[in-house]
Amino acid sequence: MIKGFHHAALSTPNLERCLHFYTEVIGCDIAYEFGWPAGTPEADQVTGLENSEAKAAMLKLGESFLEVFEFSSPQPKHQNDERPVCDNGISHIAVEVKDIKSEYVRMKAAGMQFHSEPMAQESGFMVYGRDPDGNVVELIEYT
Repeated sequence: MIKGFHHAALSTPNLERCLHFYTEVIGCDIAYEFGWPAGTPEADQVTGLENSEAKAAMLKLGESFLEVFEFSSPQPKHQNDERPVCDNGISHIAVEVKDIKSEYVRMKAAGMQFHSEPMAQESGFMVYGRDPDGNVVELIEYT
């Protein structure tokens, strides 16, 4: 029996920068950190990679989790920092906020790039922005 979604995961070229963004700008807490050295057969088996090596963290925001990996082996392919949301794969992650206009101003001042200003929709307001690796992060406020 499936109980529900537990977490999504991102791969980043710079774990420290990514953790700073998701903890200081978005407001996540680091639930725990982990990793493995190259030559760990169990890690290679679960990831489907050869000679993998990574450091990672599990972040918590409310009752949701986001897992972030920085692989040092094998060498990851760089993602297009302006990857359009129509491309196959994960389109975006969304965080629910109170007072989207204030959060927009705060996050923009912290360096987050947004596609537009917050926009009204039937259920409230929303806006798309990007994390330091170009992943789209939606802010959504239900009214």
